[in-house]
Amino acid sequence: MFFGTFTPKLDDKGRIFLPAKFREAMKDGLVVTRGQENALSIWSAAGFQRLTERIQDASLTDKGARDFVRMLFAAASDEVPDKQGRITIPPILRRYASLEREVVVVGAMNRLEIWNPERWAAYTEEQEPRYSALSDEVFPGV
Repeated sequence: MFFGTFTPKLDDKGRIFLPAKFREAMKDGLVVTRGQENALSIWSAAGFQRLTERIQDASLTDKGARDFVRMLFAAASDEVPDKQGRITIPPILRRYASLEREVVVVGAMNRLEIWNPERWAAYTEEQEPRYSALSDEVFPGV
């Protein structure tokens, strides 16, 4: 399970250090790809395999499913962290998420997300007032 908020920096080669607490789960490889809200998603190799298996059940005659699959897989990049725990964020994904030097890495249960800091701040400011209401709407009784 991935949780917490971290602020590593992109280096000149487009690499970031994975937060140390997640390196073990990602040591055998990971997939970084487009997420929602112009953030990136980082899945462990096993987690991305499970996601892929679920997506394979989607109907290819459904345009929404086709569009989602194209967007998710066209930008996906499989990475293996180096000995220092760094991974490369490909240019296409850096552009998608408007990443420059400063980034925010957020644990999101089954994946990590990488956000542009300004977008993350705006998102959390927007969501904070709705957080209590969302818990009843999404998870009644929790």
